[in-house]
Amino acid sequence: MNHLPSNLLPDEGSPEWMNKGDNMWQLTAGTLVGLQSVPGLVILYGSIVKKKWALNSAFMALYAFAVVLVCWVGWCYQMSFGERILPFLGRPNVALDQQFLRDKAFSGDFPNATMVYFQVVFAAITLILIAGALLGRMNFYAWMLFVPLWVTFSYTVCAFSIWSPAGWLFKMGLIDYSGGFVIHLSSGIAGFIAASWVGPRTVKDRERFPPNNILLMLAGAGLLWMGWTGFNGGDPYAASIDASLAVLNTHVCTAMSLLTWLFLDILFFGKPSVIGATQGMITGLVCITPAAGVVQGWAAMIMGIMSGSIPWYTMMVLHKEIRLLKQVDDTMAVFHTHAVAGCLGGILAGFFADPDLCRLFYGVEDSVHYTGLVYGIFRGRPKAGLRQMGVQLLGIVFVTLLNVTTTSIVCLVVKTIVPLRLQEDELEVGDDAVHGEVAYALWGDGERLETATEAVSFEMNHEWPTVDVKTSTDAEME
Repeated sequence: MNHLPSNLLPDEGSPEWMNKGDNMWQLTAGTLVGLQSVPGLVILYGSIVKKKWALNSAFMALYAFAVVLVCWVGWCYQMSFGERILPFLGRPNVALDQQFLRDKAFSGDFPNATMVYFQVVFAAITLILIAGALLGRMNFYAWMLFVPLWVTFSYTVCAFSIWSPAGWLFKMGLIDYSGGFVIHLSSGIAGFIAASWVGPRTVKDRERFPPNNILLMLAGAGLLWMGWTGFNGGDPYAASIDASLAVLNTHVCTAMSLLTWLFLDILFFGKPSVIGATQGMITGLVCITPAAGVVQGWAAMIMGIMSGSIPWYTMMVLHKEIRLLKQVDDTMAVFHTHAVAGCLGGILAGFFADPDLCRLFYGVEDSVHYTGLVYGIFRGRPKAGLRQMGVQLLGIVFVTLLNVTTTSIVCLVVKTIVPLRLQEDELEVGDDAVHGEVAYALWGDGERLETATEAVSFEMNHEWPTVDVKTSTDAEME
């Protein structure tokens, strides 16, 4: 101890049990995940929708991030990771007491304050992903109520069951490395169910809903992809070899998924779709999430091919053939990119999980749990592999039933207070009717014409200068 440099000596602000490197990495990883939402998904949502919904879509994401943070420190963190009161739920309590925040977290060599911060960004992005299914028609006041109710009664149950050491699925050995079940399957199912309760966009919007800025959409997608370094790299709760493997597997799988989706678009539709490639990127990120640090690189490559093809098939083919999928207006196809891809990743985690890598992540030598079916067969333990697949399937059933039930109840409760869907006249106008603001100014120094009458009067009375350059048509501007 006496031979340590003075900056490494333990003191009140850096106790002996705390690893400064792990603490710094955990804070960095949490910030990377936060940047996926703000500004990542704020930008992506605001640019991928029709121009009249740009502001509303972006603000739904920003609002959710703020509200979840307040709920998290108020009661949700303890419900997700605190003292067990049921096999699937912790005791509600605040996570703001200074002594609690300075104590060692339930896992990792860093304080509770770091863990609370790291976990809240995951809870927040789950709600923002749900918003993707509801863009372009949900009453913002209904969204204001939906977010705190859903994070309290759905997310906490899922997180405690799967991620808390006291949770029933955690004890059974469910493999969900970084949220394939808790975040992606949950948001995909919840978004689809909420979309069915809210109702569809206008007929005009369903038929034609062009992105208002694909370049900005790519910027948001880029933040989402790079932010996944913290999303999957932070879950070993240490700056470890396992974290490095998870990060590399994440990017390998994502690249393969994007390329697979792109190839299928070219093969069947004749053109390389930028939006399609972005969808393939997302499905790759989602699929690898439950398995990121417990599968080998070759398995991540296979998972990328499957995540770029199976969700592509469900979105491009089955969606047009299955009546229920056609009826529900899922704006951002969250069901396909998150529920289908998350479900696929959860199954493949049970298939490809390497027991040696699981030992690195979970820190236990377990001959029964954490053995992928492939390794169970080749190492003479097929029962262990089959058991793992069974646990993974049980997790999928639980998360699906939980989110169908809780999301429906939350929507029914909100519906008794405010309408879930905007009025028809508001749906025709968009941002201006909902917020009294618009994303893009049309003229002047950030000003806009208040009414169509003023616009006509301005054009008739204004003496336009003669110019040689031709202006873009309205259609091109749209």
